[in-house]
Amino acid sequence: MRSSFKRSAHAVSLTTGRITVGARMLPSFLIIGAQRCGTTSLYRALAQHPLMMKPVLRKGVHYFDVAYDRSLSWYQAHFPLKATASKLHRRYGYRPQAFESSPYYLFHPLAAARIAWDLPGVKLIVLVRDPVERAYSAHAHELARGFETEPSFERALDLEPERLAGEAERLCASPHYVSHAHQHHAYLARGRYAEQLSRLELLVGRDRVLVLDSGVFFRDPDPVYDRVLEFLGLPRLGDPVFEPHNAQPRASDMPAKVRRKLNEYFTPWDALLEPWLGAEPSWRQ
Repeated sequence: MRSSFKRSAHAVSLTTGRITVGARMLPSFLIIGAQRCGTTSLYRALAQHPLMMKPVLRKGVHYFDVAYDRSLSWYQAHFPLKATASKLHRRYGYRPQAFESSPYYLFHPLAAARIAWDLPGVKLIVLVRDPVERAYSAHAHELARGFETEPSFERALDLEPERLAGEAERLCASPHYVSHAHQHHAYLARGRYAEQLSRLELLVGRDRVLVLDSGVFFRDPDPVYDRVLEFLGLPRLGDPVFEPHNAQPRASDMPAKVRRKLNEYFTPWDALLEPWLGAEPSWRQ
């Protein structure tokens, strides 16, 4: 009943948004990933700021990854009215900024180019965490959601090359193609953060990308929050409540031999993150 009501409410809201699309905002910044790295926690902290305007109904619109067959007007219909932003501008003296959070944007091979084309000047926020822990968390998350059918994490890692073989190429060749495996079974590939960031650097520019260490964010969120405000050019107005969200309970610990293997696998990729973070990743310290 609740899900049916939510779908109906979303349909009504989107219809209203389409009618008034010319009067609606487009995002000034996006939280684009990585998956299972604290994007929801950051999104909810930022949404408490009076000058950061979230989508009308849900945090992630997923236009630039799985819904790009729809129009930019469809995307714009998800965001608040410019009139609301104007009132806030007059009140606070700073221009409000609309945003959303879709963590598949970072990994999808076409999302960065689409964002650069449709939202020139947009700023992008990326969170990264220990890729070993991220992979294990992602497997539990996908299993709980029913998108993963292999209960063994180690077996799922072994299956990944076969599952993802040719999927990125198919996504690039057929712009409206949607790959279940690419979106839900990329446990190792999504943890190669530097590989994905290099694509952003080419298409968007390093100066418009802020990369945050999730371990630092959860340990001491206030300085990280202030970095985000500085990046966006917004003042601090009040003190947000920082809370972890979407934490996935674990049935068991990762086998030690798997952890050692993954730590070795990600060592060179983690080293490439240092210029983006300005420090050694917290999980390597």
